[in-house]
Amino acid sequence: MKIGQVIAQNRKNKGLSQIHVAKKLEDFDIHVGNAAISSWEKGINMPTANQLLALCQILEINDIYTEFIGENPKDPFRKLNAEGIIKAYDYIDLLESSGKYDKRSSEITPLKGRIMKIALSSASAGTGNFLDDENFDEIEIFEHVPKKAAFGVHLDGDSMEPVFRDGQLVWIEQTEYLESGDLGLFFLDGLTYFKKFVKKETGTFLVSLNANYKPIEVGEFSSFKIFGRLATD
Repeated sequence: MKIGQVIAQNRKNKGLSQIHVAKKLEDFDIHVGNAAISSWEKGINMPTANQLLALCQILEINDIYTEFIGENPKDPFRKLNAEGIIKAYDYIDLLESSGKYDKRSSEITPLKGRIMKIALSSASAGTGNFLDDENFDEIEIFEHVPKKAAFGVHLDGDSMEPVFRDGQLVWIEQTEYLESGDLGLFFLDGLTYFKKFVKKETGTFLVSLNANYKPIEVGEFSSFKIFGRLATD
């Protein structure tokens, strides 16, 4: 049968008028009048794919292939009579009740990020840039963040290459005390640096990993503060 004939036959079998069907279509956000449904049934116009699928739900047309095209070559019941189909459903009920053949559905867990403070100003890995203590923004980070990290800061410069790149985001564990050899974030005389902290008998230095840069000495009268060490986990 043509699409319109199938719609009309199933509508009548359900005891629905064209007005009732039009009203039910509103539940699917489809707004048409009974005149449109009449034109579909008469073959004057064709429903869109969305309209047709909604009609199938309303009219409980479950086997769309058979209803609109013909015998479905992949229908497992196509060669069974009514008694055989009943027995097949009985066997399906046995399989379901056994619990051995339940379909395993995996629930999708929404990816939850970690809200972290990110410095709006970069820390120099070269000549140094000023980092205001309150110059931070809070951002949801979905990649791995070390547990002890308090905030992140982007680097500016190449003095910590090849280990750390220009523009790289590094995570800082907030602390005022470092061991010699620790990598950390420092405030020195109005500028902020990401360097290696080195203490010697001759003094305290901020050392670059790039050999092209000389160590920066922390003078006796320097304005110096340790923001924290590099958070690794």
